[in-house]
Amino acid sequence: MTAEQLLQAIRDLLFGGGAGLVVILSLIEITPVKVNPWRAIARALGRAINGEVLESVAEAKKAQKETRRALDEHIRADDERNADTLRMRILHFNNELLRGDRHTREDFIEILAVIDAYEQYCKNHPNYRNNRASHAIANIGRVYDDRLKLRDFLGENKED
Repeated sequence: MTAEQLLQAIRDLLFGGGAGLVVILSLIEITPVKVNPWRAIARALGRAINGEVLESVAEAKKAQKETRRALDEHIRADDERNADTLRMRILHFNNELLRGDRHTREDFIEILAVIDAYEQYCKNHPNYRNNRASHAIANIGRVYDDRLKLRDFLGENKED
């Protein structure tokens, strides 16, 4: 078959009806070039049929991202507020110590747990301003150590 005959056969297929188009599209799919006209046609039809659904899904994804961003911001603000509350408890306890108020061993154990939580938050959030409580924490630790040595927590002496 010569090139001219092959060209004529292709023309006959193309202009001879829809069957020729099917054969040519199938031949294109078989060629080593990774072009799949059937897939392109199916995608175009799918997008035409499901256009509204695809648009709704895209809007839902956009809304979901915005909601996630807002939720992350609320979580961050809530965590920071919680850290502020922990710091406030530490500073308040230290003020009581500075005024000479005595505390039970359980009071110290509780404030040490608060200090642990606060320090863990500060470790996990290096941008959080921590310098306000570092001296109070050191003082609480010092007073606790002194009370342990002397065994004079509130309620542990006969004089209390």
